[in-house]
Amino acid sequence: MSDKKTGQLVTVRGASKFYGDLAALNSLDLTIEPGNFTVLLGPSGSGKSTLIRSLAGIERIDQGSIFFGSESMTEGDKHVAPEKRNLAMVFQDYALWPHLTARENVAYAIKRRSFSRDKSEKHVVEILNRVGLGHKLNNYPSELSGGEQQRVALARAIVAKPSLLLFDEPLSNLDAKLRAHTRLEIQKLHRELGTTSLFVTHDQVEAMTLAQRMLVMNEGRLQQFGTPEEVYNRPANTFVAGFIGAPPMNLLHEMSGIDTEMILGIRPEHLHIKNASHADGRNDAYSWAAQVYAIEMLGAERLVYARIGQEDVVLRTDVTSNAPEIGGTLELIAYQHQVHWFDKKTGLRQS
Repeated sequence: MSDKKTGQLVTVRGASKFYGDLAALNSLDLTIEPGNFTVLLGPSGSGKSTLIRSLAGIERIDQGSIFFGSESMTEGDKHVAPEKRNLAMVFQDYALWPHLTARENVAYAIKRRSFSRDKSEKHVVEILNRVGLGHKLNNYPSELSGGEQQRVALARAIVAKPSLLLFDEPLSNLDAKLRAHTRLEIQKLHRELGTTSLFVTHDQVEAMTLAQRMLVMNEGRLQQFGTPEEVYNRPANTFVAGFIGAPPMNLLHEMSGIDTEMILGIRPEHLHIKNASHADGRNDAYSWAAQVYAIEMLGAERLVYARIGQEDVVLRTDVTSNAPEIGGTLELIAYQHQVHWFDKKTGLRQS
């Protein structure tokens, strides 16, 4: 990602947004540094879209404040209109004008800017070339594929050089191959432009590959804000641990010989089957007997689902190893330096 600091500093303080008794945002505090690419992740109803729409000015928060740099966008009775916030937004459904060509859709975004007509036309063509659509300038949206329409929407967003770029699940309508390709395009554009960007997604692969910083939300509250490595390797609480990862961390609440005030967390890749490489009896490992109840093949690896007492766990294994049998019993190993501890009452990380 870009080292440029050309984007906007975004500060949110005590932001709350209510829909009846539901708090879509609940006293949210957040600072996004200039030029940072932040990915916002959370389950449905976590407040992701409400936050991004509040930053855009589409929604108005009920309490708190939003600042771009030192300028207040929303505070008390003040609410700056979306068109005056120097930002652009890329939507899930592209939101292109069907009666305008690709060139005209992009040009519309700089209509109010102080470009001369010749300079404006040149800039539009340059941007469409940059996203690989220079050969389809005069095509209408109905003549473009879904991926091409999304690239027009992206070109329209960046053509006016906004200081803040918002993405509301922009790749969710694309197939897997096109999503991967478009992610690379977005990464490349961010390296070149250095615009502060906030990207909302349900897709954890998108989150991990795009983010400089990940913002995990649940029930309108910030759960963790850090690099992808920090969020994955040191989840702040049991919600983050049980949400991040595919599959997410195993959380064991009732384990024989384990402190009953604590929850033990183990990533699927850190739960091993006892064999020559992972022998039990070591003083730096925990071990349990588990019964296998399901297996999923995923190309070069498999997921093994098993039950330790009343607790369900999943482990990730290499397909070159011997496949366990459904209904069979395994000895499982977890090394002490790879497990996580959480307080049972608060859910907060302990070590």
